[in-house]
Amino acid sequence: MSEMSDRKSRSKPIRLGVLLSGGGRTLLNMLEGIKAGELPAEVAVVIASRQCKGVERAADAALAVHVVPYKDMPDSAAYSAKLAELLDDAAVDLVCLAGFLSFWEIPDRYLGRVMNIHPALLPRFGGTGMYGHHVHEAVLAAGCKVSGCTVHFVNNEYDAGPIVVQKAVPVLEGDTPDTLAARIFEQECLAYPEAISLFAEGRLKIEGNICHVLPA
Repeated sequence: MSEMSDRKSRSKPIRLGVLLSGGGRTLLNMLEGIKAGELPAEVAVVIASRQCKGVERAADAALAVHVVPYKDMPDSAAYSAKLAELLDDAAVDLVCLAGFLSFWEIPDRYLGRVMNIHPALLPRFGGTGMYGHHVHEAVLAAGCKVSGCTVHFVNNEYDAGPIVVQKAVPVLEGDTPDTLAARIFEQECLAYPEAISLFAEGRLKIEGNICHVLPA
């Protein structure tokens, strides 16, 4: 993936497409940042892989929202094409995966324009099946003393794209997947807006599998 965000000042907020499958807490965090004037973006469209709380929250916020279940499409290629079509129609600048559990085969025109947040410090504890509490359970089972979250650009391999922002948290004695997840989510609420802002400011440059953050 060789695409990079353009390093230029923008006169208007970037347009986000948010893909989700669950409660929509990450979407709410983005909306709060936008309302506070801290995130130079607007949510142009929300796409959900199933009916979920996130769909309700998007509708309550008067956002354009589409539910596209994988099982309703004939195959992966058709599903991926439908997602790209909806994102194209909304003229999004950046796609943000927010707990999206269906596989999207990203077309070339979107490489370098799709981010994800993962609840661990990649490249450890990533890959197929490593999402949500599965990640925190694995971290605890490995006896790690530090965990955290990672915002990364997405390619067509699970959790393998260039890393943009990471935040670390200590793993405490007596932690459960729930307590660890709660502390990590606090950092996710900081990391994702930071990464989106860097993209909006044109300060991210991708070389191979390395994402460089350019000075302001």
